[in-house]
Amino acid sequence: MIFGETPVGEAEGAILAHSVSAGASSLRKGHVLTHDDIAALRTAGVQHVTVARLEAGDIDENDAASRLARALGIEGVRVGPATTGRVNLFALASGLFTVDPAVIDGINAVDPAVTIATLKNYDRVQPGQMVATVKIIPFAVSAAVIEQIETQISGRMAFGIRPFHKQSVGLIQTVMPSVKPGVFDKTKRVMEARVVRNAGVISGEMRVSHRMADLTEAIRQMSAKSDVLIVFGASAVADPADIVPQAIGEAGGTVHHIGMPVDPGNLLILGELDGKPVIGAPGCARSPKENGFDWVFDRLMADVSVTPKDIIGMGVGGLLMEIPSRPQPRQAEPAARPVCVAIALLAAGQSSRMGGPNKLLARIDGEPIVRLSADRALRSGGNPVIAVCGHMADEITATLAGLDLVIAHNAAYATGIASSIKAALLHVPADADGMMVLLADMPALGPEHLRRLISSFAKAGGGAVVRAAFDGKRGNPVILPRSLFGAIERLTGDVGARHLIETGDTPVIDVEIGPAAMVDVDTPDDLRTAGGVIA
Repeated sequence: MIFGETPVGEAEGAILAHSVSAGASSLRKGHVLTHDDIAALRTAGVQHVTVARLEAGDIDENDAASRLARALGIEGVRVGPATTGRVNLFALASGLFTVDPAVIDGINAVDPAVTIATLKNYDRVQPGQMVATVKIIPFAVSAAVIEQIETQISGRMAFGIRPFHKQSVGLIQTVMPSVKPGVFDKTKRVMEARVVRNAGVISGEMRVSHRMADLTEAIRQMSAKSDVLIVFGASAVADPADIVPQAIGEAGGTVHHIGMPVDPGNLLILGELDGKPVIGAPGCARSPKENGFDWVFDRLMADVSVTPKDIIGMGVGGLLMEIPSRPQPRQAEPAARPVCVAIALLAAGQSSRMGGPNKLLARIDGEPIVRLSADRALRSGGNPVIAVCGHMADEITATLAGLDLVIAHNAAYATGIASSIKAALLHVPADADGMMVLLADMPALGPEHLRRLISSFAKAGGGAVVRAAFDGKRGNPVILPRSLFGAIERLTGDVGARHLIETGDTPVIDVEIGPAAMVDVDTPDDLRTAGGVIA
């Protein structure tokens, strides 16, 4: 192809390279100049134009794009018409887009004039969605280039759609007293939506106690009538010897892999029973937001096998929910020393909704709730743990006897939670980077949950608010950085630090810790659900 500026009188039949005004009209880039066009340009005083001319052996941009698109090995994809040197390709069905990067890279390496771009491997697609585009950059390309590409890709599958199949999905949820029934109902609704979206059907649901024998039997029963089995443990898996992976093995299955290098979705279990996939779902899969579970589940529903090697390879892929939903503070630097977090255990409330008894003195598994909470705080790594007492202070203090706590007395407890937060702040060491506000009536919280929050606070350099969350909803506890201490001292009434967090400019990191972030004991019904009894 010959490209360059030429006198207007010599440009008839050439391709206009740049748009140009011809009197009252405009001639667009790519237009083939006619005799009348030349006359109009002359009348308008235009003396030179930049044009392209095809040489022997050149192929017009549209013909070249169409020819390349037809040469591609594709499946489940429709080829669109060529225009301005471009051909778009579209999905014919719902499913996963699969592509061989070597084929695409090979095409793009032949000549810069010829390009092809596609979606990412395993992207979800809908019918009619564009999945790839072929673009010839100049107005023409040598036939030899197209012929080279055709030979290079002959017999090779470039990309296609793996449609979702109508598979039956069994759902099992283990139940613990500390988890509210509404959590299980929501999980079922979220999973039903995922299954329907992937052209599947729910074959059934079972809810069993979080015990090995019960879960093992449920896995056997549900697997017999399902193509894919999903197991949600009431407690996150912490070890290969934990209940969910062990129950898969006891049922006669095999656990292929535990863990996943994505966030959220780390705690996924990949197993198999009688040739059928079994997934131990991470807690984040209770939320409809995209997580590592979706990456595995979508492939299985499109009849794409998933191996431990596949899961290991998912570390590079962009599933990092710290960005943007849990933004890190700008230019946060690691602290030169270990980050120190004090814990304010708020135990001064009047339990007004309990109808008389103090909920913190109620017992779960024989242990007072307030002592359970204090013990877990002590095992979390926070230091010091400051127990704020007010209502029934003598009884609460006696219940906490023997524990390595700082006791803070709040005489103004009746004015609301702000007074308790400020009372704790008086005992926070000068070298503490932040203070965790921990309600004493949250028996589902374990030390591992608190450690996770402290770890996130440390990774953020001690300069962000770190807040527990479940299914994208804010919960408790929360860690407040030292930068907010001055504002906390000005709090009054029955309000916490929520408005300081939501109206200020301090970065906020929400850390998904599961249902424990939402489980507190306010009423007798809450207490019974949590497995507690009045002493």
